[in-house]
Amino acid sequence: MTSAPALLDTALMLAAHGIPPLPLRAGKVPFGNCPDCTGNACGGRPNMKTPGPCQCPGVCHAWAAATTDPHVLTSPAWGTAWRRAAAVAYHPGGVGVTVVDLDDAAAVDWARATLPATRTVPTTRGEHWIYRGVMRSVNHVRPGVDIKSTMAYARWLGPGTGTMTALPEVVRALTVKEPSTVRPAPPSVTAPTGVGEAGCRHRTPVYLERGIAMAEQRITEARSAVHTTVYRTFLAVLSTHGRCGCLTDAHIARLFTAAQAKGESPRHCIDAWTNARTTLGL
Repeated sequence: MTSAPALLDTALMLAAHGIPPLPLRAGKVPFGNCPDCTGNACGGRPNMKTPGPCQCPGVCHAWAAATTDPHVLTSPAWGTAWRRAAAVAYHPGGVGVTVVDLDDAAAVDWARATLPATRTVPTTRGEHWIYRGVMRSVNHVRPGVDIKSTMAYARWLGPGTGTMTALPEVVRALTVKEPSTVRPAPPSVTAPTGVGEAGCRHRTPVYLERGIAMAEQRITEARSAVHTTVYRTFLAVLSTHGRCGCLTDAHIARLFTAAQAKGESPRHCIDAWTNARTTLGL
């Protein structure tokens, strides 16, 4: 079993390279909520999927606790976790990558026959195929295959071998459900309620893409008050696109990536996004 100092050294090495790590306990699972955060009393959401504005200094929210801040990683609040840790994980979406987790030999054979070559990391029973780009995380997209990117964690097993390539559409397509063959009943006609009276123009790809690109540019060009700029940008995006359901995990990941490139931590991004949603009543 790897010692706690060695695990912390690995975490600090990852953080120095811009990869946000977190400790895992036995069974390759994250540390649970502390007493103050139990039952999401801190504002975190169910199953720690989208934590709220929690100020807990500990390793309380799974992937959302991942950080590149060495002061947090070495803080007394994290010390107990490192002493109990069995492995180191990282947040793939926080560093702009997607991990295709192949859990057995059959899944590896499928990947070799189906997916573009990229960087690979051997695991206990299979391989991690790592692509440049982010998407939503989904488990069991096919037998023995999980997708780990935004709002997920992957165990750190080394840098791997091979050249990392761009995230292909064939991987994104794995998370798209097949359309239902059942024809829905005709909807009842109701009077418009104001929102979307003329149809939702936000779903126009050009309009939405321009809005996300402008938000990325605003964050990237910030020269000071980065925290404030990120929050106000998130607020602007959500006020325009947050009520019609057109924002996807990929759009959110682009904004988070831009913010992290300016020095924001994954937790700060989550807090800013959640606070903006709260402000708008979403």
